[in-house]
Amino acid sequence: MRIHVLQHVAFEGPGSILSWAQSRSATVTTTRFFENASLPEQSAFDLLVVLGGPMSVNDEAELPWLVGEKRFVRESVESGKPVLGICLGAQLIASSLGARVYPGPHKEIGWFPVYACGRDPDAFAFPDRTEVFHWHGETFDLPGGAVRLARSDACPHQAFQIGARAIGLQFHLETTPESADALIANCCRELVPAPYVQSEQQLRSAPASRYAGINRLMTSVLAYITRTAV
Repeated sequence: MRIHVLQHVAFEGPGSILSWAQSRSATVTTTRFFENASLPEQSAFDLLVVLGGPMSVNDEAELPWLVGEKRFVRESVESGKPVLGICLGAQLIASSLGARVYPGPHKEIGWFPVYACGRDPDAFAFPDRTEVFHWHGETFDLPGGAVRLARSDACPHQAFQIGARAIGLQFHLETTPESADALIANCCRELVPAPYVQSEQQLRSAPASRYAGINRLMTSVLAYITRTAV
């Protein structure tokens, strides 16, 4: 399998997704927009992973590469290719398909539960309740044809699926202790007390078992969207 990753900042990498790729002897290529905005041909990869970042999908004036990235993401989804969007990546999928992205009612930073929304036999099934890692301030409307997969108390749209093999996650299942440390180090100014914002101490006190749990769920998501891929 050939995986292409869209990475927006140096401190938000693929986390546990890289271990999953290595365990399957997959090749991984990356577009690092903070270095170079060149994108591969659609025929050059089998799975697209769109990572997070502190920018907004609406920052096209300041970050003109967002225009080409959205077009690329839309083409990948419409081709039926497996696509996974994480946080900003989910917002990019939504925006590329015509949905609105805007500031959410609450920032969510830390470990908070998400809840499954219904049981569509043609969509990925999340656990009824599972605690996951969040770091986002914006949210999105669901694009046309999307199936809502998960919600939280702070945000009604936490995960969605388009077609058989494209999933957007507002939260982070790929996070490891190392990647959480990198987020805290680079974005600690966002840790302003609020109903759904945990302190740095709370973030750093999460046990290894919590990370292992979300990483297992990430493996399930990846296995689902690639179940008929090369």
